[in-house]
Amino acid sequence: METRNLKYFLAIADAGSVTRAADTLGVAQPALSQALTRMERDLGVKLFTRTRRGAALTPAGQAIVEDVRLSVARIDAASHRAREIGAQRGGRLTVGFASAALFDVLPRAIAALREAVPDVQLALREMSNAEQAVALERGEIDLGLLHTPVTVGGRMREKLIVRERLIAVLPTSFQVAQDGRVTLRELAERGLVWFPQDQLPVIRAGILSAFRQAGCEADIVQDANRSLTVLACVAAGCGVSLLPQSVRTLQFAGVRLCEVSDGDALPSFELSAIWPHRSRPALADRFAALIVPRGPD
Repeated sequence: METRNLKYFLAIADAGSVTRAADTLGVAQPALSQALTRMERDLGVKLFTRTRRGAALTPAGQAIVEDVRLSVARIDAASHRAREIGAQRGGRLTVGFASAALFDVLPRAIAALREAVPDVQLALREMSNAEQAVALERGEIDLGLLHTPVTVGGRMREKLIVRERLIAVLPTSFQVAQDGRVTLRELAERGLVWFPQDQLPVIRAGILSAFRQAGCEADIVQDANRSLTVLACVAAGCGVSLLPQSVRTLQFAGVRLCEVSDGDALPSFELSAIWPHRSRPALADRFAALIVPRGPD
């Protein structure tokens, strides 16, 4: 079905009249009527009831009008994006990102993109890992900055940006040893504030396994779905936590950060870029190429 006919359908639905729709579109009324007839013939249903007062949507027309409106909007957006990128003038890029990307990776990546593509229209959406995976599969974001390993359906590209060690996040009232370090057993005694099970299940399992290897069990006493929320909960005395080394770039009242003396078994905290694999380079490919990977901390 031609996009033009879909737009004709929407114009008639919005105007409530073939005549008024033809005037708005600047096309001849007979041509518009013929296009509508072809569309109804293709679908095998009547979309409008036509009277002297105009044209009213039938139940079948009402059932599809919003879907058609969304489809046309997406087609128009895709066409505009293709023209802009083809002309190297910029384009629109929607990036999802986990909270940890805010500390260092995202600011550097945005600066590099704006220098390389000055007219880029950048939309940023802070999202959990699980939310980004779904958004990538649905095409709602062009690229995700999220923690790996993670499962994303469809053909995707992946680029590891940084692999960090975990450090302890403690309330300022927490008494640490003279060397400024804390043990896993000391952390286990206070309980952990961490991300929900559906967000980072592999890392969560690795953390709990490290505690068991140290001869103690740790309980997740408070779920928090963003890094800043984790910090707030620790500051409030809900428990302690483990976050990537890059959290040191923040100054958050009520918390202190320190190394874990027996934390060798703790999993690394990876941040990667994931984006759809396309037959031709897209703006997401260019953005990913501009992100400079960082060595392990």
